[in-house]
Amino acid sequence: MPQLIDLSHTIEAGMITYKGLPAPLMCDFLSREASRKHYDCGHEFLIGKIELVGNTGTYLDSPFHRYADGKDLSELPLEKLAELDAVVVRRPYVAGLATDEADLRGLDVKGKAVLVHTGWDEHWRTDRYFENHPFLTEAAAHFLVNAGARLVGIDSHNIDDTRRRTRPVHTVLLGAEIPICEHMCNLAAVPDGCFRFHAVPPKLKAFGTFPVRAFAVVPD
Repeated sequence: MPQLIDLSHTIEAGMITYKGLPAPLMCDFLSREASRKHYDCGHEFLIGKIELVGNTGTYLDSPFHRYADGKDLSELPLEKLAELDAVVVRRPYVAGLATDEADLRGLDVKGKAVLVHTGWDEHWRTDRYFENHPFLTEAAAHFLVNAGARLVGIDSHNIDDTRRRTRPVHTVLLGAEIPICEHMCNLAAVPDGCFRFHAVPPKLKAFGTFPVRAFAVVPD
């Protein structure tokens, strides 16, 4: 059997993914206790309710996130999100925050999900996670577009350098209809060899970003 490796953070009530955005609210819409009056023989059920922004936990950006006329989540073909051949780029944040074109040269990324492993996920749910985090450069984004990458992910707070007010990596990748998966985790567990990647959000109309259960499938 193939090995499945979870690359997603758990979404919990009250957690902050991005400073300035609200935390998810999670509660019962119909509690188990309240449900008992609707059923016989002691049966009970729970219907949960959640309120969250799309940028919560490990999430995927579609072109609509950046461009009003870009493809939204409902329009992304599954071929861009699932059963993707994948490659990991090892770029530890202790060696520098920027992943540049030079770090990608020589890699075969055509038609693949490119997952940048920086190790920054070790700071998840801490104040440090939000500041001076690893990112890709604009040159790296152009390289990935020209080399034919199908999806790009990173285990960091943002794929762009948030110390600046521009977002060139989002602009370049989403402009080329390459989805972005941010706030990934556990990439250290993924082998350098052959594996497949999945990051499929719900099929939401007029929505640009939503959490995903991202995971790798490693053949036995």
